[in-house]
Amino acid sequence: MRHCNDRYRPPHGSLVVTRTEFLDQGFSRGSGMGSFKRSVLATAIFSANLLSVAGISASAHAAQATDEQNSQGASTLGTVIVTGTRAQERTASASLSPIDVISGDSLRSSGSSELGTVLARLIPSINFPRPSLVDGAELTRPAQLRGLSPDQVLVLVLVNGKRRHTSAFVNLGGAVGRGSAPADLNAIPLSAIDHIEVLRDGASARYGSDAIAGVINIILKSADHGGSISSKYGQYKKGDGIQRQVSGNTGFALGDNGTLNLSGEGSNNDYTNRAGDDFRTSSIGSTTYGQQVFRQGEPQTHEGKLQYNAEYSFNDAAEFYSFGGYSKRRGETAAFYRPSNASNNIAAIYPNGYLPLINGTLEDTSLVAGLRGELADDWHYDVSANYGKNTYELRTKTINTSLGLNTPRSFDNGTLTNDQKQLGFDLSREFSAAWLPYPVSVAFGAEYLHQGYQIEAGQAESYFQTGSSGLGGFRAADAGSYSRHNFAQYLDVETNLTEKLGVSAAVRHEDYSDFGSNVSGSLSARYDFTPQVALRGSVSTGFRAPSLAQQNFTFTSSQLIGNTIQEAGTFPAGSNVAQLLGAEDLKPEKSRNYSLGLVLQPLDSLTVTADVYRIDIQDRISLSSNLVLNNTAINYLRSNGVGDINYTSARYFTNATDTSTDGVDLVANYRYQFDNGVRWNSTVGYNYNHTKVTDVKANPAILDRLGVNLVRVDRRERIGLLGDTTPQHKLTLGNDLTFGNWALHSNLVRYGEFTSYQADKVNDQTFSAAWLLDLAVDYTLKNWVFTLGGDNITDKYPEKLNDFSSSGGNLAYSTFSPYGYSGAFYYGKVTYNW
Repeated sequence: MRHCNDRYRPPHGSLVVTRTEFLDQGFSRGSGMGSFKRSVLATAIFSANLLSVAGISASAHAAQATDEQNSQGASTLGTVIVTGTRAQERTASASLSPIDVISGDSLRSSGSSELGTVLARLIPSINFPRPSLVDGAELTRPAQLRGLSPDQVLVLVLVNGKRRHTSAFVNLGGAVGRGSAPADLNAIPLSAIDHIEVLRDGASARYGSDAIAGVINIILKSADHGGSISSKYGQYKKGDGIQRQVSGNTGFALGDNGTLNLSGEGSNNDYTNRAGDDFRTSSIGSTTYGQQVFRQGEPQTHEGKLQYNAEYSFNDAAEFYSFGGYSKRRGETAAFYRPSNASNNIAAIYPNGYLPLINGTLEDTSLVAGLRGELADDWHYDVSANYGKNTYELRTKTINTSLGLNTPRSFDNGTLTNDQKQLGFDLSREFSAAWLPYPVSVAFGAEYLHQGYQIEAGQAESYFQTGSSGLGGFRAADAGSYSRHNFAQYLDVETNLTEKLGVSAAVRHEDYSDFGSNVSGSLSARYDFTPQVALRGSVSTGFRAPSLAQQNFTFTSSQLIGNTIQEAGTFPAGSNVAQLLGAEDLKPEKSRNYSLGLVLQPLDSLTVTADVYRIDIQDRISLSSNLVLNNTAINYLRSNGVGDINYTSARYFTNATDTSTDGVDLVANYRYQFDNGVRWNSTVGYNYNHTKVTDVKANPAILDRLGVNLVRVDRRERIGLLGDTTPQHKLTLGNDLTFGNWALHSNLVRYGEFTSYQADKVNDQTFSAAWLLDLAVDYTLKNWVFTLGGDNITDKYPEKLNDFSSSGGNLAYSTFSPYGYSGAFYYGKVTYNW
């Protein structure tokens, strides 16, 4: 019988990661003079870590912990990889490109059950902000790698080396990731994950469109025996946001040659509310003036997730594999409060005003099946089929003032669907020849990708005239089904030219049915001066076609523009409204990625890597600024056949900017085993990232004629949302100490200062750097593990918003806060293993 619980078996020719366990010899041990030197180093590092934690904890204003305990953190030492390489025995510390490997235990040791949140706490170059009041995007929050939009990075999430589909909903709020439709990382249960590998380098030539800054590869568990079940309960210090979760995993043998691994998770989370009191000028005279009427914080969610991973070997020439999952998430978020005296309220229905509620139901389905094996002459093949689908059904509890007293109180606003179908065929082989100093790994293959996007109209009352307040429905005229396909071919070659110099090259050709063809390439090299010192570098080009959602999405929703709440319409670049306001047809982004890194391994148990990088993006795809429509603009639209204008501003997708990103990644990992059996693992990570807009296309002439305030890309977009709204500096420090039946985990994160930019510089606000501390303790009793922990144990909050941005005091905290604004979270967890 095969036992696969500790190692994922990669499809031949695919770019995935395998993992070997950290064995006893992977730790420094305390014996002899050599160990005395290591002990001194260990004591120094450990003391520094303790002092940093103690010093930060001493001040409740200096410590914060939206970040979790790091079991093995972003450790890469001793991990065998094949991401970005065809060599079979290359370790992460010997890789040609920077790679982080995160163990499943690290992911599950946090108080959070959100994969995006956990990754942001462990990897400095990943950010996962927690915005609210962003029109339902709270349920599919975007993540960033190296400061770039999810479309440039996380849209290309891999599971077991296979492309994962993206979400259907477009993030329209004035927050990080605005205009993107990212992959839903949180649809995969943490209990199903063996480990995650993050490639921090341009990878379009290997993985295809979208991997401009890197790739996240999720490797599922494949054990054929054993399992676990876990129950967690927690709540925030203020008493709200209660979280209840049950999860489990188990494996089965399929005869003597196969495995089936199953995972599931169910959760029920209450919302949090950190909104301030309503002192808007427009609310003077209302019945709720001076009261808390908004809702700003975590959404309310109810979710269930299932995942499986299976394989069956017929013989060396044929092994069948399949994996997939299903998740359903129901969530409730809020729009802006309508006071009793507002024009978008009907006092006879709501004499005290009302809070529009947005109810979203997300369903996510994925299924992959394939056959892999070995052919004659040592050729390895992998043929696979991949299907994914994401559906977002929108409902609102609000009113349509155009219908008077006959208005419904709840609306069906429509449904969005995104799907993908992919076929892939890969061949790989290692060649040796007398005239070659070392074997050459060669891989090539072809892929067919079909993408679909569908908009289903809501009920007529949801878009009649003013529409359902807070979030309008999708109009019948906006409904439709859209699709495209893409053929791709790739070639990947890797070898060692000398004992110390390794090189890798890849080229990929893609042909989109709607955007034509493109060729991307990459070249990587590594030179080992000694076994302890190496230099690595890479250069690559990238290509990203606009998503179908960005090409076809039409929507009307409430937006905070400056300090005023307005109804904003979002239109495709090819629509009549957008074209009249100066839009041009979208074209693909193109990028160049450069990196240079140093790898140091002064001890077997200590690895230090430092990588500098630059990413240049031409014709970056983004939403335009909110173009507030004056009377001249409204009359202009109406005179050109645009009717039923139920919005006061408009925006559309555009290629109006070029950007450049410069940064540095530093990662150090150290493990030590003391004479008494105590084990200690420490990981330190640092990221510096700065993005600037290098070119802005000229403002369309029609906007200049319609009004001086109509600027396609204003200062807020140019410097903020496309530039540096996230912190430029981020530091993580994770420690794990295991002794006997006890285990202690700490994760300390420092977020540098960040700025919320406005159209007028005088209204900008800069927020101070913050330290966040998570602590947890485990006690193991036979098969049981009992955990008590806290995230953000010192209850740190960002500074409150200034008067201009707070909407009259209602919005207490910035939506750009990288660690949220719900405060300390405490939890307990019980796990049973078998």
